[in-house]
Amino acid sequence: MDLQIIYMVVGLLILGAAAGYSAGLFGVGGGAIIVPALFYTYISLGFEQDIAMRTAIATSAATIIVTSLRSAWSHHQRGAVDWQLVWPRNPLRSWGVWIGVGSLLAALFVSNWLSGDALVLIFGVFIAGIALQFIFGRPDWKIAQQVPGGIAPPLAGTVLGGLCSLMGIGFGSIGVTLMVLCGKRIHRAVGTASALGFFIGVPATIGYIISGYGAPGRPIYSLGYVSIIGFVLISASSYLFAPLGVKTAHSLSQGKLRMVLGIALLLVALNMLRKALLA
Repeated sequence: MDLQIIYMVVGLLILGAAAGYSAGLFGVGGGAIIVPALFYTYISLGFEQDIAMRTAIATSAATIIVTSLRSAWSHHQRGAVDWQLVWPRNPLRSWGVWIGVGSLLAALFVSNWLSGDALVLIFGVFIAGIALQFIFGRPDWKIAQQVPGGIAPPLAGTVLGGLCSLMGIGFGSIGVTLMVLCGKRIHRAVGTASALGFFIGVPATIGYIISGYGAPGRPIYSLGYVSIIGFVLISASSYLFAPLGVKTAHSLSQGKLRMVLGIALLLVALNMLRKALLA
């Protein structure tokens, strides 16, 4: 086997372990770690920035399916998932359903209207804003006493699901912030966001497979924009390490968990902004 392939396989396994641990710890993982890591990997292998970013986002979206299920189950065993938000008796009031609608529409249509540079910039700006809120925002600051229902899931869920799909991230980066501001304890917010990530991963993956069908310049063994090699290796590794992240999360205080999450997201965001603005 070629030495370069061996290095890539080992790197993807390590990347998956880090993503799985992060998903369990923060309710994020796919986008926050996998997208920038895969992006730079494909750039170093000589792929154009547009293809590199689209492939990184699509492959990350696919891995969210496995990571979110594993992480959500581990949080569920600790009673930290609000299933009434994920899948209530009336599916039309489900945040999961509308997040899925937005995710699919963004992957199928909106992503093809944006350049690779624009996707990198959107990713960096959005994640930076969320990170700063976690670092400097007051822990007791709330905009509501509970996560809103009614018309909020169709409107906000569709928009937020679309944004997550465009960035290749699970619902943790956005969802944890939203739920904490609406009165959820951060551990329960992380667990619920992990479950909602599934509703981003499946529709986004389908959308990126369809929208990337036949696109030139993609890595070998890709299904649309989704790298099969990246998906298999990262998913397998992240599946094993997600429960370890969950265990760590429940051993930390709310304040420490907010600060660690904020710093981690800010570092990722700054690196992506550097790439978008200085390339």
